[in-house]
Amino acid sequence: MKINLVNPNTCQGMTDKIALSAAQIAQPGTEIRAISPEHGPESIECAFDETIAAAALLEEIRKGEQLGVDAHIIACFGDPALDAAREIATKPVIGIAGAAFQLASLVSYRFGVVTTMTRTLPASEHLLQRYGYQHLCSGVRATDIAVLDLESIDRDTYNQLKHECELAIQQDGAEAIVLGCAGMSDLANELSEQLNVPVIDGVVAAVKLAESLHQLNLTTSKSGQYASPLAKKFTGQYQHWTRLA
Repeated sequence: MKINLVNPNTCQGMTDKIALSAAQIAQPGTEIRAISPEHGPESIECAFDETIAAAALLEEIRKGEQLGVDAHIIACFGDPALDAAREIATKPVIGIAGAAFQLASLVSYRFGVVTTMTRTLPASEHLLQRYGYQHLCSGVRATDIAVLDLESIDRDTYNQLKHECELAIQQDGAEAIVLGCAGMSDLANELSEQLNVPVIDGVVAAVKLAESLHQLNLTTSKSGQYASPLAKKFTGQYQHWTRLA
């Protein structure tokens, strides 16, 4: 199968890191098309960033559809533009936050989320409510590590992340940890070994869910909420979107 793995920010180094994590866990025969948009923010750390990134992200979903991919993954923990992507795609679209929550709920009674900046805490809490996992989450903790600092993480930054994970376990009662940023994808195994609890990265979780959906021949329902967008005129650089209707 072919997976369209879209990093919605424009940081190529992070896209390369995410691609490596995905390739290491993918089944033989699974092809990973890892891409980031040509336009948009270098990192996504607030609602403004998500909104600006959305149109370029959807353009990469559209390109993936034209290339005949079998699934799409939005590799940003905010799961930006997820509903819109499902409307324009004929194949499954998976957000890494939703994927991570789902797998964490299968291996623990209560899981904690450890994310990047403090200002993103409400966004993580909103995602837990959206997906219906808030009652299974012991809490959300922020490291105040900027997303771009995860591209080439040093030992002090790693220990800062590890410390918040330890507090989530010791003080909040977390039995597993969900990492709240795609840029943490290469740290999950090391953290799991040191913390002695499951540590779930949403990128690899989404890859395995995409492969499962493909094997089961399941895709997004186009009846109701995720039906294709209504036909209408677009102007300027978005006029080609008319062909999707």
